[in-house]
Amino acid sequence: MKKIFMSFVVAMLIASCGQGNKNSTEAAIKSNDLAQMKERRASLMEEIATLDEAISKLDTVKEVALVQVEKVRDTTFTHYVELQGNVNTKENILIQPEMSGALVQLNVKAGQKVSKGQILGRIDDAGLSQQVAQLETQLALAQTTFERQKRLWDQKIGSEIQFLQAKTNMESQQKAVAQAKAQLAKTLVRAPFSGTIDEVFVERGQIVAPSTQGLMRIVNVSNMYISTNVPEVYIGKIKVGSEVIVELPSMGKTIKGRVRQAANYIDPENRTFAIEISVPNEGNILRPNQVAKLKIIDYTNPDAIAVPSNAIQEDSHGNKYVYVAENPKGSTATAKRVVVTPGKNSGNFTEVNNGLKAGDVIVTEGANTLSDGMQINY
Repeated sequence: MKKIFMSFVVAMLIASCGQGNKNSTEAAIKSNDLAQMKERRASLMEEIATLDEAISKLDTVKEVALVQVEKVRDTTFTHYVELQGNVNTKENILIQPEMSGALVQLNVKAGQKVSKGQILGRIDDAGLSQQVAQLETQLALAQTTFERQKRLWDQKIGSEIQFLQAKTNMESQQKAVAQAKAQLAKTLVRAPFSGTIDEVFVERGQIVAPSTQGLMRIVNVSNMYISTNVPEVYIGKIKVGSEVIVELPSMGKTIKGRVRQAANYIDPENRTFAIEISVPNEGNILRPNQVAKLKIIDYTNPDAIAVPSNAIQEDSHGNKYVYVAENPKGSTATAKRVVVTPGKNSGNFTEVNNGLKAGDVIVTEGANTLSDGMQINY
């Protein structure tokens, strides 16, 4: 009878404490006082921790969790800055006529490869060629006159003024011929560099003039690069020579490149600086304005401890920790909570600066169900 009475008293005390805890929690919430609510939460967590410790001492049947583990190794850890860029080329222009007139010759079509200086078309010269012929005839006469005057002058025959007049006339005719030929050369449409005629916008016989459309587009895809803008925070980390992994989503290909130019100017509107990345174009797979995903290497640690990011957890105090499998016996071990200092993230892995060493076996799957000292199977 005495035992029954004592059990009743304990039960009443527990119920009374539980009701008191509930009232205290409700009072903290109703107070709308953040500091009071945090204090109440901390008090409850301490009570739970005390209860867990007492339960672990009295509970002779240990719970065993099934987890996956992985051995920690020294590895090379690489961190990337991930950006999006556009494929470009310096040699992608619209060819404009230097003179207005009828296009009397069109020597190329879309898709045709051309060499630098090759004549792509010709514009009607409107009689310029005849003017050049006349000027050349006049120049020949002026040269003959000058040569005769020079021979006489060398023999001390004739006046100096006659010699100088002949020389001046010849030089004037030479300049006139050169100017006319330069004007005539503008009627020829030449390739400014070697490449491929991408589009032709005109037809033979059409009247042409400089315009926003131009005559045709010429592209050289042998010297391609990728341009993008990098946030200001990466100044000093991304520089000329930095390695870049370039992914081309439209083609499912990945190629490697390097930063070949980094701007010294920061755009005040978006706080970024421009960079150019040189890339090989084997098989001419790249096209101007193609979208590229960039992974620029800004940090490398050749002797790093890196673990799967999902293995790292965080407690209520902001401490980061992992579970290490201790005292292994076959496929059974004890989970030990180890506080770690994480570094940079890259993909699905996180660098660990402190807390782990090579050879440690950490829990990678199922860690969220564990507690310190719990038995695990793997």
